[in-house]
Amino acid sequence: MTKEKNDILIKVENLSKKFCKDLKTSLWYGVKDLAANVLGKQEEGKLRAKEFWAVKDINFTLRRGECLGLIGHNGAGKSTLLKMLNGLINPDEGKITIKGKVGALIELGAGFNPILTGRENIYNNGAILGFTKAEIDSKVEEIIDFSEIREFIDMPVQNYSSGMKVRLGFAVAAQMEPDVLLIDEVLAVGDLGFVLKCFKTIDRILPHTAVIFVSHSMPMVSRICNKIILMENGVAKFNGDDVSKAIDLYYKRFTNNESNIVFDDGSLELLEVKMVDAITNNEIQEIHWGEDLKFYFRFKKKRIIKQPKFTVIFFDKEQRPIASLNKNDDILNLSVTDNEISFYIQHEKIELSKGVYSIRIVVSKNRNNEPVLTVSDILTFQVIHQEETWVPFLLESAFIKSD
Repeated sequence: MTKEKNDILIKVENLSKKFCKDLKTSLWYGVKDLAANVLGKQEEGKLRAKEFWAVKDINFTLRRGECLGLIGHNGAGKSTLLKMLNGLINPDEGKITIKGKVGALIELGAGFNPILTGRENIYNNGAILGFTKAEIDSKVEEIIDFSEIREFIDMPVQNYSSGMKVRLGFAVAAQMEPDVLLIDEVLAVGDLGFVLKCFKTIDRILPHTAVIFVSHSMPMVSRICNKIILMENGVAKFNGDDVSKAIDLYYKRFTNNESNIVFDDGSLELLEVKMVDAITNNEIQEIHWGEDLKFYFRFKKKRIIKQPKFTVIFFDKEQRPIASLNKNDDILNLSVTDNEISFYIQHEKIELSKGVYSIRIVVSKNRNNEPVLTVSDILTFQVIHQEETWVPFLLESAFIKSD
């Protein structure tokens, strides 16, 4: 087909797919559905006992040169939608229209015959995509070079590591330059150097291709996507061109305000923690990058404790520790009564990059750092910024002309 700019390559209309939670019941429903199809009495749109909608009423169009990001938490329906687009499973309702050749990298090792070599699988996958042997011959060396596994290319794929499978799979899917390219979370398996090379390739082929990209990495999504769908329980909670807004909504789904006591020797009890002068939006407190961050803590004294040290630790949404605030110098920094200890702690001009963060409070004894109390996930907040970055800090800087 001619590759005209702005061609509509994918059109999805009211797409839905339901599954059954019980295998035995699912098999019985399958028999009944086959009989109903033969008799022409198939009922649509209704859920039977133990059934649920994995995907429900999804609609979008995707043109050549556009990249659609599919985001959402595990179980949201992203992979199910991708498998319907690739023809691996049939929808229960709705319609999919796809024009041109479709390349897919939607499951680790999917489409590879494990007993065949990497080279033989290149030809198999190319044929499945609809390319002739001559066309594959003209591309095979580029595919092998891109995959960076030339010394293993004539070894059976069953002996490949997960990273090698990703390299070969992406090399085939991208270097054959299909009209439609479907990419699932598998790129997360590759090392950073290869991932960056993949994105460079996507940049090159995107003007001639429509890409659907599924990922839990919001910097990756922000990097290449110009359209986005946020899925939750099979339904599109956001569908549009405002990628940044959808990412903000995605981050908010990570909020969890329940306290989690990691250690407690019975000396203190956390009564209150809050952000001062923060804006609450959709049950999460927000602060803009560059603003002052200020917390208030209040503890109940259950035992006598001398000169406690308080440390606040920041965690990202994947619960990786990324920073901490200085401990208090001495007891004079705190408001102490017979029954309570309270204090404010401030950090000027926060430079955490855009995203959602949680905090942990660690209390220890000043003399020997003996632990007193550790509580995780006591407060979650979101840093607002227009740019999505790969790293946890976005540091303020100034460019100065050289002489």
